[in-house]
Amino acid sequence: MTGKVCVVGSFNLDVVARVSRFPAPGESLIATGSSFGAGGKGANQALAAACAGAEVHFVTKLGTDTYSDFARRHLQASPIHSLSLLQSADQPTGNAVIYVAESTGENTVAVFPGANNTLTREEIDALLPVLNSADILLLQLENNLDALLHAIMLAKQAGLTVVLNPAPYSPAISEWLPKVDILTPNQSEASQLAGVTITDTDSAAAAARKIAALGVPQVIITLGAQGAVLYDGEQVQILPAFTAQVVDTTGAGDAFNGALVAALARGETLSRAATFAAAYASLAVERMGAASMPDYNEALQRLTESE
Repeated sequence: MTGKVCVVGSFNLDVVARVSRFPAPGESLIATGSSFGAGGKGANQALAAACAGAEVHFVTKLGTDTYSDFARRHLQASPIHSLSLLQSADQPTGNAVIYVAESTGENTVAVFPGANNTLTREEIDALLPVLNSADILLLQLENNLDALLHAIMLAKQAGLTVVLNPAPYSPAISEWLPKVDILTPNQSEASQLAGVTITDTDSAAAAARKIAALGVPQVIITLGAQGAVLYDGEQVQILPAFTAQVVDTTGAGDAFNGALVAALARGETLSRAATFAAAYASLAVERMGAASMPDYNEALQRLTESE
């Protein structure tokens, strides 16, 4: 069974520098390598969902610059099934500068949203036929928040399952939570939303319960190498991380979210979908670049090997 997923989100051109360690303030480091490529949480998650087996429609907004030409070529050549490529006349295509520390694979990211922040309610209204044919709506927070909230409202009216990855964190989303079915914050985002410091799975479980009390029925907090914590409104489940040879963690959360909705769309339970997503993300961090996503069979093999 292949389910239909609509992803409304960002496209960014990523400029990546590999460094031995992160530079201190005011310090210049010689990078050991650099590259540029496709990124943005929306584009990464749409690609992951498609590679993980879902039929995906991706909605994003670009500028009229040379970055937009690159974006169109990349997205049209990708496994993503269909696209709504909107365009801003006065803002450039979103872009990001990323440092990847070779010693750990960890990253720091600075994002300029550009055209992503110009998405409008009227443009979302035009997507109603797409929403009506989908099973799941997946969103992040790299676009205009008013338009994203409107997309959530339309999706709920159409009977879709709404999955929100609250990244980058915004306190404005606390009032959205009763309209969201599944929330997928990472450790930092969950700490801010719950108002607690998360250091381990126990504190993550406490944070998940606090977040659920704000109105969202189901919460998955991703904890990197510590795995993930799932709270379904009744019980907490600890999902261990899969062993990985870490190269680059830049797209780990995006890989997890895309694989999660792909598994949910084909009828998996939330627990099984989250376990599949963890296996999928463990493969993604073994590759360089946020847009280097594994396929369904690779994730299935890693999942099977761990059982």
